Amino acid sequence: MYWYEDDIKRLEKERVKRGYDPEIIFYGSSTIRMWDSLPTDFPQAEIANLGFGGSTLAACVWFFSRLMVDYQPEAIFVYAGDNDLGDGRHPEEVLIFFQQLAVEVTTRFGDLPCYFISLKPSLARWHMAEQFKYANNLIESEIIKKNHNWTFIDVFKKMLDKSGQPLPELYMEDGLHLSEKGYALWKEIVNPFLIPA
Repeated sequence: MYWYEDDIKRLEKERVKRGYDPEIIFYGSSTIRMWDSLPTDFPQAEIANLGFGGSTLAACVWFFSRLMVDYQPEAIFVYAGDNDLGDGRHPEEVLIFFQQLAVEVTTRFGDLPCYFISLKPSLARWHMAEQFKYANNLIESEIIKKNHNWTFIDVFKKMLDKSGQPLPELYMEDGLHLSEKGYALWKEIVNPFLIPA
């Protein structure tokens, strides 16, 4: 996990400099880190962006207690797991990492309202679409059965065209990260969940 250290140290420095206590934390991989418009997309809440580049759901578990020091949010939104599958992990392993993250959240914050943003259907990883769908199904089922303070937010279906293929305009040239249009769609999907929080 040492390769994340620069990003983790950056987030720790930002925490010290931050002049407010965030009500909402967005946590996860580069899809979160690159969501630069978060504060203007959701102006109704003080937000901290704790995304770190290339992170896996496993890394989110590993660094959770270290990154959450001194925070007392009213809700957390998580996006991760995409890179775990990209690195060759199986959907069942992604579920285990989610279960571990849920334990970390409960240990640190109790029954804090948490939101898991589903894995997205990226162009670059479309050949793995069935694994992504399966991982999403496993996590959604786990949330329904056991994690009553968690809510599953499905972005996967809303990022497909009528023929069931990923919409190219939602992605940057790499076919993996979101474009401005992609983040605009996510804002639209996430906003109804953020307001009650």
